Amino acid sequence: MDINKLMRLLKREEGPKLDFKAEINLSTYGEKKELAKDVIAMANSRGGRGYIVFGVEDKTKKILGINPKDYKEEQIQQVIYNRCDPPVAVSVDLIEFKEKTLGVLTIYKSNHRPHQMIQNGAFYIRRGSTTDKARRNEIANLLQENGLMTYETVVLKNAGLDEIDEEFVKNYFKRLGVISESPSEILMEALGIIGEKVEGDGYSPTIGGLLLFGKNPFIRLPQVHAKVVHNDKVDFFYGNILSMLDDISKFLKDLIKDKEYPFEALEEVIANALVHRDYLDNSRGVTINIAPKFIEITNPGALIADNSVYLFSKGNNPYRRNSWLYQRVLTLDYKKRFMKSGIGMKRIKNSFVGMGRVKFINIGSQNLFKVLLPRNGK
Repeated sequence: MDINKLMRLLKREEGPKLDFKAEINLSTYGEKKELAKDVIAMANSRGGRGYIVFGVEDKTKKILGINPKDYKEEQIQQVIYNRCDPPVAVSVDLIEFKEKTLGVLTIYKSNHRPHQMIQNGAFYIRRGSTTDKARRNEIANLLQENGLMTYETVVLKNAGLDEIDEEFVKNYFKRLGVISESPSEILMEALGIIGEKVEGDGYSPTIGGLLLFGKNPFIRLPQVHAKVVHNDKVDFFYGNILSMLDDISKFLKDLIKDKEYPFEALEEVIANALVHRDYLDNSRGVTINIAPKFIEITNPGALIADNSVYLFSKGNNPYRRNSWLYQRVLTLDYKKRFMKSGIGMKRIKNSFVGMGRVKFINIGSQNLFKVLLPRNGK
């Protein structure tokens, strides 16, 4: 941390990775807890390093300054170490600015998320410039993003095997080179399609099993749907991922009626929205808005940690949400509509050259990812 970096921070507004505070006071239990909460929240939130700047009024950014004697790095490190599990890496810098001293607490990017408060077991994240407790689905997302759980292989104990489409499973087995009159429960369990109930009394589908092979996953998972908004009408689509994609593709071709339109690229965007969406967000599905000048595809699930719109748009190969689903749907979908390794969104952009600009919009605060595809207005 140097004066130039500090000046850049002071020009920014407070947000998920930046906070301004007038002072630090660690004389009471409550004050120590508040500091640890802010550090945990920044470490758990998406993005790079976080910064808490002391000696600055948070609303006006007026430079107040601090007493350097009150800012002992060893004490601050100890407060954080004793309250964060796993510990969060931080450093403290004191910098002279406009004849006053400012303190900067740097919270380094963590590869050990999620962090929690030891004293109360809570997980914290930043919502804009505010520290808040993480909700259940947000904690699950943190665990999934860091490889500590696989959402797709969770067993739905109340679902029955009759909710799995046997023909879909048989076709999957054929593509794997397995010929079977009736899908074996042992093989389906080995592939993660079903799992043994906790009580040990038979099998139930996994979440991933229903998403890929279910007759109607919406019954158990109400977020598994898509809607097409067009001409003041709304059409809903249900089913497993591939059947939804088939139905939506046919509907859009009939609706748009433009033989020159790059439907293959549109289909690929929708396919990726369905397979890479955040299924832990059970409040909404995928939305496709058909307007005269553009098509907007919105799915729950902002880009996950270590990714950026740049990675997608430049054709790099970012880490994918729901990798279990993605690996299997590549085998299932003989039409090859899903994003191919190494291509990213570059192919999508190239498909619309001469028609208009493709836009990728990541809205972390709302946990949304949008793709805007141009139309000629026909």
